[in-house]
Amino acid sequence: MEMSRTASSANVAKRTKVRYAILLLIFVITTFNYADRATLSVTGSAMRAEFGFDAIRMGYIFSAFSWAYVLSQLPAGWLLDRFGARRVYAASIFFWSLFTLLQSSIGLLGSAAAAVTGLFVLRFAMGAAESPAFPANAKVVASWFPTKERGTASAIFNSAQYFAAVVFTPLMAWLTHAFGWHMVYVVMGVAGLLLALTWLRVMKHPADHPGVSAAELEYIEQGGGVVNGHQKASPADIEKAGGWSLVRQLLGNRMLVGVYLAQYCINVLTYFFLTWFPIYLVQARHMTILQAGLVASLPAICGFSGGVLGGILSDSLIRRGHSLTVARKVPIVGGMLLSVSIIGCNYVSTDWIVVALMSLAFFGKGIGALGWAVVADTSPKEALGLSGGIFNMFGNVAGIVTPIVIGYLVAQSGSFNGALVFVGANALLTVFSYLVIVKDIKRVELRPR
Repeated sequence: MEMSRTASSANVAKRTKVRYAILLLIFVITTFNYADRATLSVTGSAMRAEFGFDAIRMGYIFSAFSWAYVLSQLPAGWLLDRFGARRVYAASIFFWSLFTLLQSSIGLLGSAAAAVTGLFVLRFAMGAAESPAFPANAKVVASWFPTKERGTASAIFNSAQYFAAVVFTPLMAWLTHAFGWHMVYVVMGVAGLLLALTWLRVMKHPADHPGVSAAELEYIEQGGGVVNGHQKASPADIEKAGGWSLVRQLLGNRMLVGVYLAQYCINVLTYFFLTWFPIYLVQARHMTILQAGLVASLPAICGFSGGVLGGILSDSLIRRGHSLTVARKVPIVGGMLLSVSIIGCNYVSTDWIVVALMSLAFFGKGIGALGWAVVADTSPKEALGLSGGIFNMFGNVAGIVTPIVIGYLVAQSGSFNGALVFVGANALLTVFSYLVIVKDIKRVELRPR
């Protein structure tokens, strides 16, 4: 009996690490999130051949996701605050996976025009369904991680966008090559539906999780974690936090506007790789879809490496005594200058040099992708969620603009040269934004209403 009590006490005293299992789960979910966004970029060439989409139509179909994603950001944040991340995120995963699965059947609609319309509608619906994902990730990390671990945890789930390209782009290319484009949507849709059930089964708040020891719970709570995350905000609290006067204050702050603008420009690179890059390899570089899938994973590996390195570099600069402004701007500016190398692809003909330049550009983009950290550094404490929602809205407007602009450029010129200049110019605009508009990086204080 005494030995049993001693063992139980030891278990309570021992600090468990359940929070890392939760982080792994949201990393996996975010990987599927980005993989489902990229399905059309891999299957696009085969679908264009079957249905006769031109480049302009393809650009609009690519943009459908982001129209809904952008428009749904603030409503998604309200739902998360009102009903909690567990239920809202489960519904989000379920519906975006269902809409992915349904895309496999657009050929049953008959005509090419009906297929275009059906694909646009399903991509639009998928964008709305995915809109709670990143705010939910941030909410879960705020609950499960103390402040001093939150930056690393955020960087890890954010890096899933690169991991998705590394793992799923070759897989989806192989499925397209071996079984046809339909199978990509079937496999990804069914896997996502299973993932929604896994989330419901595994996810709990720290205070409710049976595997969390008292020591881990105390460690998270004393470090600033919101362990009682199941407590929802009331409608009055949400309305007060998200009033239009507060939105006007945020958009009236020069530094925050510079941060928001820069995120838009950085995401131009993201959406080029998510949408047109595999098609560029097939059409401009004359690779097979299988080759394009394999080659596309190389820049993604570089982006993943750059993302980890950028976070480490920024944190190390802070530890060495540099200001927050220097610590954030050095990786961002340096990384985006590297991304300008994408324009060099217009002046070389050797495939391996093209891949090397694309990899360098994506490596730079990874280093410079510190936007979520900057939002955490600068947003008013009373409006972290709202500021993050506006930040995500600005960033994902690039998902609307980029596919359409590139579609028109390719259709008018018959080449991707102008498209690559457009992408490189946005990297330079990011540098301008941080050096000229943002200036000092510091916490914004709200004015009394």
